[in-house]
Amino acid sequence: MDGGCVTFLVRHAWLSMRSAAAAALAEHGLSVQQYGTLLLLAEKPGCTIAELARKVGTARQSANELITGMGRAGLLERRANPTDRRSQQLYLTDAGQRRLADATPAVRAVERDLEASFTPADRATARAWLERMVNSETPAEDPA
Repeated sequence: MDGGCVTFLVRHAWLSMRSAAAAALAEHGLSVQQYGTLLLLAEKPGCTIAELARKVGTARQSANELITGMGRAGLLERRANPTDRRSQQLYLTDAGQRRLADATPAVRAVERDLEASFTPADRATARAWLERMVNSETPAEDPA
């Protein structure tokens, strides 16, 4: 046995991290999904709801409900897409930018706590692996 199923281990790690982050984010009036949405819109202003849904791994309808609530809270705004009348682009408001800036140190503190037993090399390797997995357009082929 090689130490278990990587998929299960990644999911278990995510659930542990999500739980810790959720507690920290609650103090800022945000859910993990809302924080992720703010983070994504800060990195990619003007993305559409469909793009957001793909990035956060949810159905477009769920993303739309999330966006509607966040819009009502004044954290983001929808604007007409100048190149596609059928879609809208999403942008952070000043309040959304402030909330993201206020919550980010709490998320970073959670990450530091979870990585406390890692060596710098462990952290670099784990981050590089995760970034490769996230940025991979297609899964690597099984060499077997």
